[in-house]
Amino acid sequence: MNIRFLLTVTLLIMASALQAQKVYETTFKSEADKIVYITKYKSEAAKVIYKTAYKSEAKPNSNIWYWTDYKSEADLKIYFSRYKSEADWLIYYTTYKSEVQGN
Repeated sequence: MNIRFLLTVTLLIMASALQAQKVYETTFKSEADKIVYITKYKSEAAKVIYKTAYKSEAKPNSNIWYWTDYKSEADLKIYFSRYKSEADWLIYYTTYKSEVQGN
């Protein structure tokens, strides 16, 4: 098989996993897939997030997050930082599902 093809497929699989929406909050930074900082202003955020109570609404690339109590069930493990400078993602929580991009 072509190595470029295998590399492309691998990168696509990894990218889709990072966009998954079943989220678990870790206690330790070292366990996290992403370090997150919550901004007060929507204009600062790289991602506008809507928290849902329904697992079925948490679709890939929707930025609708379903919080799970089990690390093994999560697609994405995050750690909340108190410092904006160490965050991988700056997020803003919205109360309106219609505000999320990719919905």
